[in-house]
Amino acid sequence: MPLRNADWEPNREIPVGKGATLQQFFAVSGKDRFEISVAPWGEGQLKVNGEEIARTAEAKDRSQAFATLKQAAQRYARGESLDQPKKGRARLIPAVKAKLLEGKKGLVVGIANDKSIAWGCAAAFRAFGAELAVTYLNDKARKHVEPLAHALEAPIVMPLDAQVPGQMEAVFERIGKEWGSLDFVVHSIAFAPKETLQGRVIDVPLDGFLTTMHVSCWTFLRMAKLAEPLMKKGGTLFTMTYYGSRAVVRNYNVMGVAKAALESAVRYASAELGPKGIRVHAISPGPLATRAASGIPEFDKLLEKAKAKAPARSLVSIEDVGAATAFLAHDVARLITGDTIYIDGGYHVVD
Repeated sequence: MPLRNADWEPNREIPVGKGATLQQFFAVSGKDRFEISVAPWGEGQLKVNGEEIARTAEAKDRSQAFATLKQAAQRYARGESLDQPKKGRARLIPAVKAKLLEGKKGLVVGIANDKSIAWGCAAAFRAFGAELAVTYLNDKARKHVEPLAHALEAPIVMPLDAQVPGQMEAVFERIGKEWGSLDFVVHSIAFAPKETLQGRVIDVPLDGFLTTMHVSCWTFLRMAKLAEPLMKKGGTLFTMTYYGSRAVVRNYNVMGVAKAALESAVRYASAELGPKGIRVHAISPGPLATRAASGIPEFDKLLEKAKAKAPARSLVSIEDVGAATAFLAHDVARLITGDTIYIDGGYHVVD
């Protein structure tokens, strides 16, 4: 069934007009639901049934981006093949025109590859003008992280294995020497031994429980402690959590317990650091196909359920998480702190 110009309806819940940023348009053809998102600086994205199939980063403005993606949608509807989106191009974030975080410096911990939530955050922070320090887990991970650090123009790239004494302190010591201050930290690490994660919570051995809590929760508090003296004019601390902290999610098991503790730590840290102008956030994305998630049995079923039940009927992307996290680091969000911020298409409100 061909798509026509009249088929496209705007998302009226998003502000429109000269000052608007992202705009969305929808169309339905047979069983397929098309969604075009475009930004005024000429970037755009086409999704079909929630999955990205095309993007553009070269258009001169929003109108040209929409026209390009509309043509791609028409070709798809006719059954023609499309070129796959190129990695690292359009992120629906202005790379030059909106340096909202220019002058700010931040540390991002947890980049494993270009599918990582931490990478989505780092890319957004850099796109908004922030200078970044990044870490990699070990020598095996280094080959995947260093090219990304180069793309970010990160002046500080260091190893950080939370289970190796002294590595975390070394990172903050170098930041203190080279920068003298810090504006934000993204803590995006978690770990549970396989046998601990895949067993019943009541069967978890003490050593497995302690390892899980150490890496997944205590390290955030330790980073907060190390960042505190560097955030002389205030700052923002971020950590990543998940819906399994508040509800029983099949196969999430002991990690749900660790994330519940992490969210509680966020609340206490926000109260303790708030008088110094330091904000603390737990970011809770919907399920994402990251390397960390690969350790959860039947994860594909979790993705399908999230897509079917979320009010937005769409899976979250690392770009979505990155843009929202970057917003919270801006001074306009100075009175938002201590809460869990859900970026999941509304899934957490549905029974």
